[in-house]
Amino acid sequence: MFPDFRKFETTLAGRPLVVETGKMAGLAGGSCLIRYGETEVLCTATMSAKPREGVDFFPLSVDFEEKLYSVGKIPGSFQRREGRASEKAVLCSRVIDRPIRPLFPKDMRNDVGVVATVMSVDPDCLPEITAMIGVSVAISISEIPWDGPISGVSVGLVEGKFVINPTEEERAKSDMAVTVASTADLVAMIEAGANEVDNETMFDGIMYAHKVNQEVVEFIKMIQKEVGKEKIPFESQEVPADMFEAVKDFAIDDVKAALDTDDKRIRDERLKPVYEKVHEKFDEVYPEQAEKIDECLYKLQKFVVRRWLLDENKRVDGRGINDMRPLDAEVDLLSRVHGSGMFTRGQTQVLTVTTLGTISDAQLLDGLDSETSKRYIHHYNFPSYSVGETRPSRGPGRREIGHGALAERALLPVIPSVEEFPYTIRLVSEVLSSNGSTSQASVCGSTLSLMAAGVPIKAPVAGISCGLVTEGDRFMTMVDIQGLEDFFGDMDFKVAGTKKGITAIQMDLKIHGLTPAIIKEALSKTYDARCKILDEVILPCIAEPRKELSKYAPKMLTTKIDPEKIGDVIGKQGKVIQKICSECDCKVDVEEDGSIFVSALDIENAKRAITIIETIANDPEVGAIFRGIVTRLMSFGAFVEIAPGKEGLVHISKLDVKHVDKVEDCVAVGDEVIVKVVEIDDQGRINLSRRDALIEIEGLTPEDDGESERRPSRGRGPRRGGDRRDRR
Repeated sequence: MFPDFRKFETTLAGRPLVVETGKMAGLAGGSCLIRYGETEVLCTATMSAKPREGVDFFPLSVDFEEKLYSVGKIPGSFQRREGRASEKAVLCSRVIDRPIRPLFPKDMRNDVGVVATVMSVDPDCLPEITAMIGVSVAISISEIPWDGPISGVSVGLVEGKFVINPTEEERAKSDMAVTVASTADLVAMIEAGANEVDNETMFDGIMYAHKVNQEVVEFIKMIQKEVGKEKIPFESQEVPADMFEAVKDFAIDDVKAALDTDDKRIRDERLKPVYEKVHEKFDEVYPEQAEKIDECLYKLQKFVVRRWLLDENKRVDGRGINDMRPLDAEVDLLSRVHGSGMFTRGQTQVLTVTTLGTISDAQLLDGLDSETSKRYIHHYNFPSYSVGETRPSRGPGRREIGHGALAERALLPVIPSVEEFPYTIRLVSEVLSSNGSTSQASVCGSTLSLMAAGVPIKAPVAGISCGLVTEGDRFMTMVDIQGLEDFFGDMDFKVAGTKKGITAIQMDLKIHGLTPAIIKEALSKTYDARCKILDEVILPCIAEPRKELSKYAPKMLTTKIDPEKIGDVIGKQGKVIQKICSECDCKVDVEEDGSIFVSALDIENAKRAITIIETIANDPEVGAIFRGIVTRLMSFGAFVEIAPGKEGLVHISKLDVKHVDKVEDCVAVGDEVIVKVVEIDDQGRINLSRRDALIEIEGLTPEDDGESERRPSRGRGPRRGGDRRDRR
């Protein structure tokens, strides 16, 4: 049935890694089903027969497709089918894209589509790692020109030891989660999150993963040798050398003059007449290739910038190689939000806004892993005006999702736990102006915003990027790259962290990979730079998180009750909890373990709600005083509700400081009265005393006639509750 079926097996981190070819997706250019443990991903790679017309880039698409049947779930959407890619799927697509893209010919214009379809998930074997290896196999055995293969693994740090592809249990305890992709010789991609891990440990972990990757690359090369197709020639779209040299000789001095400024707007204005002058000169010389003149000018700018850096240690804006652009930080820019901070680095400017919500505001997730919700959310917006362009907003693209996730990962290690700070936290980074490394500016702006909002972060975090220019064995790195250095350089190495250590890394490359020396130098330079940002800009602006929240932020109190009492707190059809929320103008979230979260704009309302809930869930303490509502009158006394569903009896002898002949003479149904708990009998019945409460609270004596009682305004909660609140 399948004469070309082949099966290849090896082990990776002690688990079987199996690649099957020749059985599925036979019409794709290259395909394989890869099994790692019980995680199974179908990977395909296909190239169009002809180049796409009218493009000046390599059109590669990478899609990581999550199928919820892979984890035995039915999608929660109305249609009950998978819709647009989740943010996790987009991030996985990007992490696969980054190491494979530089290995395709830069002058190829044929569309290439790579698809990794997740069909089964073993929680101990990450599908994105499995997919990365599978994609490498699919492209390698296809006819598509490619300078691979690559391999990717995850490395964790568990109890001080590096672990390759840690299991789900190990990932929960790991101090870092680093994905490393490699070619046979070089590190091709790094994506990292870490709990303030120092440079040396991070470097050692990367190299440890790189060594394992090299073994997997040899395995893939063996598969390619066995079943790989011959690579086909393609129609090169490279600019003719004579055309580029002619444009270079004609315009290089003008291009140098235009680029030599620290202002992006001035640079763009200076380049306009240069483009016009070159087109006027060469449109008639190359009538059939006029569209490539702009590409010649792009290459010429790249040539100038790279020669300045490599030969003269000169940057377009005149800075030194390790100098950052002018920095500025500011907080409290917006009046009604819970926290705001703006960070400016040269012409890159990001404003981050913090919003605090209740626990029920946490984002629900419907994905392949065990994470079902998250309470810390970071969104990143990149409007067209930030780069001086006009285009309609169509929602976040892959880049925005990726940058938001990077900033989220950078700050997650310093976000307080839900026990320390029982809020859902949403950050929104608005890019106001962009000239390089907005993702790391959003990290800095977010630190400012969080501290201004009063979120007790464990340490401030800053982020910075490091660039690279290579030529043969020569290389040089520079910190705080601006737009041109990103476009024309070879690397954007983003590192975020505290003074103690790294919290996140993302490395984008335009070359095949990095040597250990380059990685070590980039880690060192970014550490020095982020410490400078923290010491000279962020901490002088706001030294520590504010002790109080904004008056517009909800105030949160928590308590914990016996889970068996949850039904009493909620009440039949939710009536009890609805009554609490209405009377106390608050919101109450109840967790399955008995944790109660109460939020209100007025902290006193939150305290009242907590008191009511604790009263319902627990027998009140003898001596506690409450405001209650008279619910029933009997000849021997009055029943008073001190909390929804919780009543006690005030005996007629305890109704007032004076003698009472009839209960009706003293109170009526619906009256609000203050009462004191004087006894809880063996059957759990609560005995109350209005008389004792009046003596203690109002200062009355048995000789008073009771007319001096000051009737409090309607509302629940003890008049004397401070000592009870102090126990939480």
